[in-house]
Amino acid sequence: MPTTVARKKDFLSVLDFDAADLENCLALAAQVKADRSLGRHAPTADALDGRHVALLFDKPSLRTRTTFEIAVRELGGHIVPLQPDVALGCREPVADVARNLERWVDGVVIRTFSQKVLQEFAASARRLHVVNALTDEEHPCQAIADFLTLRERLGLGTLRGRTIAYVGDGNNVATSLVHAAAMLGVHVHVASPESYQLPHSVVQQATSVARHGARLRLFNEAIDAVAGVDAVYTDTWTSMGQEAEADVRRRVFAPFQVNEDVMAAAGPGALFMHCLPAHRGEEVTSDVFESDVSVVFDQAENRLHGQKALLLMLLATTVA
Repeated sequence: MPTTVARKKDFLSVLDFDAADLENCLALAAQVKADRSLGRHAPTADALDGRHVALLFDKPSLRTRTTFEIAVRELGGHIVPLQPDVALGCREPVADVARNLERWVDGVVIRTFSQKVLQEFAASARRLHVVNALTDEEHPCQAIADFLTLRERLGLGTLRGRTIAYVGDGNNVATSLVHAAAMLGVHVHVASPESYQLPHSVVQQATSVARHGARLRLFNEAIDAVAGVDAVYTDTWTSMGQEAEADVRRRVFAPFQVNEDVMAAAGPGALFMHCLPAHRGEEVTSDVFESDVSVVFDQAENRLHGQKALLLMLLATTVA
């Protein structure tokens, strides 16, 4: 188990880490996953002893809330579940919520709408470690789980030079995916309808942190993007807060469905990835979702281990 100390205050974006941090996080996640069977005898079982972590969720959650609660408890910490009516900026200013919480707890895991609100919260509390559990703009915890899964399935140490395709909306999941891929030397092809492509700022960010020749390419056709890739990734066409656009999005994204033809155009044995929840018959067919190459539940499982690693890096003094 590598020794680690808290070098970062917050994890609001993959970009809060440098490449060494990201590699360390993935290695740590793999180790805590291997050690989980040891239970209370695991080396990290008391790593957060005496630490309190609050959960502040403005959006619904299955995987994120469940895995963070388990992660904190299995690391020996204490969960403080905040009620939904403690919405950021509703009952009182965001800065005031942050400055109250930093007097009581060591960390806060926040799932909310605006990345700017999250940044304001983190900047208002100098002693408080803040983790982004999803905003409309970024989903960095998902990216940790995604690349842990890819390392497991494609072979430890072989991600550099691999290519993955993301097919669908250039949303928060796509943003964090390309941030992490660029740092790890992984090529990414993103296929989206013209009006739903990755923001230009995200393309610039990925380019600026790219290592080992990692390239980001944008496509207008799914078949072109997936040609020869090692994994095909998609996400729901309509995210939380976009329900009024659902009918329009179904029409626009219909050519970007991941189906058997799309997977056949990918490389031999290419993996299928999805952050969940999935809508079978929309962004992915049931046959692909349930196929032998689907690793969607591995990704979901790895949310736990990736988030344990994040908590250790931010909150643990040392890991023996």
